[in-house]
Amino acid sequence: MADNVAICGYCKQTDYKICYPTFDIFGNNYNICHCNLCKAYFLSPRPDEEMLAKAYSSDYYGESEDKFEGIFERVIDHFRKKRAYRLSKLINKKASILDIGCGNGRFLKGLLKYGDYKLNGIELEGNSANRASQIQEINLKIGILEEGNFEPDSLDAITLFQVFEHLTEPKRTLEIIKNILKKDGILIMSFPNIVSYQSKLFKGKWLHLDPPRHLFYFDPVDLTDLMQKQGFTHVKSNYASIEQNPFGMIQSILNAFCKKREVLFELIKGNKYYAKEYSSFSILLQKMFFYFTFPFFILTNYIIALFKKGATVEMVFKKS
Repeated sequence: MADNVAICGYCKQTDYKICYPTFDIFGNNYNICHCNLCKAYFLSPRPDEEMLAKAYSSDYYGESEDKFEGIFERVIDHFRKKRAYRLSKLINKKASILDIGCGNGRFLKGLLKYGDYKLNGIELEGNSANRASQIQEINLKIGILEEGNFEPDSLDAITLFQVFEHLTEPKRTLEIIKNILKKDGILIMSFPNIVSYQSKLFKGKWLHLDPPRHLFYFDPVDLTDLMQKQGFTHVKSNYASIEQNPFGMIQSILNAFCKKREVLFELIKGNKYYAKEYSSFSILLQKMFFYFTFPFFILTNYIIALFKKGATVEMVFKKS
């Protein structure tokens, strides 16, 4: 762990207030703090490199052929295709695209159904990057986005799906994005909504806090203001996500009753060792709770989205 000085995950300043405690799957304790300067919420103490390496081990990326087991990976593929379709409606058929945190690359590959795109992906070293490297159409960089990776004003669209909150240098990354994105280029970001009903209800046991991997969080209104100052125009936002929000509610409820957090989620990723102290009956009950309540939480997902309080949000910006 890093030292006890609270440092904002976005602006790296130390003017803040403590909101509530949380803990990670390794048993480490943190606080969720609110920066008085940039308005970001952030994890404190800030995880050091050793802790982040542990958090992004093969257990996180999945040790099998896919990150998630069985039907779950196929369902996620469906949502990847839906994202590809939505992006295709915002860009021309020969656009150059960069997906930061591209995972296994299937979202990018799905775009080829809609146009002759130039595909670029960035992914941290690990099993996901290994999977993406097998897709020949993707120009893949293993690592992080750095200055000089792309020419200025060379990209038509950049996407960060559930990635922004992971970045160790988010402010610098946005500066690079602004530089390499063309005028009127599209930037799509999805991330946990820290002012959602789920976040306020479950606080430190909310699934989408995901400590220590998620380093900071933004109220979408505050992020819109920040992006406008950076030279971006807000196009639209979507607070409804069948992929993210219903399971977020289910796992957060289970977190409220279980000593360990994310037990069901870790099992879905094939991390059976994590749940070794839970009986087969306990695991069965958790799975039954998931299957029986999922349809109900799909419905509430859409209702809550009307109030802009969905657990996650997808925001579309255009470079001015």
